[in-house]
Amino acid sequence: MDNRLIVSSSPHIRADESVNRIMRDVVIALMPATLAGIYFFRMGAVKVILAAVIAAVVTEAVIQKMCKKTVTINDWSAVVTGLLLAFNIPASAPMWIPVIGSIFAIAIVKQVFGGLGHNFMNPALAARAMLLASWPVQMTAWVKPGVDAVSTATPLAIMGGEAAGELPSIADLIVGNIGGCIGETSALLLIIGGIYLVYRGVITPRIPVIYIGTVAVLMFIFGGFDFNFMISQVFAGGLMIGAIYMATDYASSPVSAKGQMIFALGCGILTAVIRKFGGYPEGVSYSILLMNVAAPLIDKYTSPRVFGEVK
Repeated sequence: MDNRLIVSSSPHIRADESVNRIMRDVVIALMPATLAGIYFFRMGAVKVILAAVIAAVVTEAVIQKMCKKTVTINDWSAVVTGLLLAFNIPASAPMWIPVIGSIFAIAIVKQVFGGLGHNFMNPALAARAMLLASWPVQMTAWVKPGVDAVSTATPLAIMGGEAAGELPSIADLIVGNIGGCIGETSALLLIIGGIYLVYRGVITPRIPVIYIGTVAVLMFIFGGFDFNFMISQVFAGGLMIGAIYMATDYASSPVSAKGQMIFALGCGILTAVIRKFGGYPEGVSYSILLMNVAAPLIDKYTSPRVFGEVK
């Protein structure tokens, strides 16, 4: 009797990964860039990060309690959402900005649609878009790194002609010694965190590489085959954090390998087009959100055929 066959529902192959482990790995991967953000933007970054993370965790706990659901704040998913949202906010923003953003991300984008795994778009990016549309002044009050909160323009705004100023060196762009959101601190540390996630099996390099590569090729063409312009476009703005940590979100990106390639290609094309021809110097957030909406359609036409399926 021990050798009898047991019929059970799929999946039949299981892995040891858990939500807790995956989300903890994401937090660990973001720690170097978080510390860099605090180093460059001092207490402003600390306040924004703490406000966003605490508001996200509290909101999730309160809503789950109200709905008589199991409180799952120990799975670290709310922490990840709060941290990613903070990375998309300038360090000069008042504390109520990240608080409102986190409440919107968790309550509206995540919990209303059923909680973790059911959100059709990235909660942090959706919250950023809402905040930017509602309070554009506070969301674009960029400051230079350092103790003194001196206003500055972002490298993308300078390259796009929307603001005057001297473009930072490539080294400053890579290290993160530039004005912008907290998450635009260090492209180098964000890449290192992404390599850690690939090593841990949390993400595959498919989406980040195609996304970043598409932006690089198109900006090289749009910039008149100027290599320096292309490099500046790749390392400036939120491309690294968007491609590595947000476009790879399990719930809002396609499942199949072919679908992920189409998804990443679309993100890259939209980002380059918005940056070059749009009225806003950055296009990462809106590009990923638009492709999040298209992800179910991509899945429909790229998912492998089910064995035995008939029309």
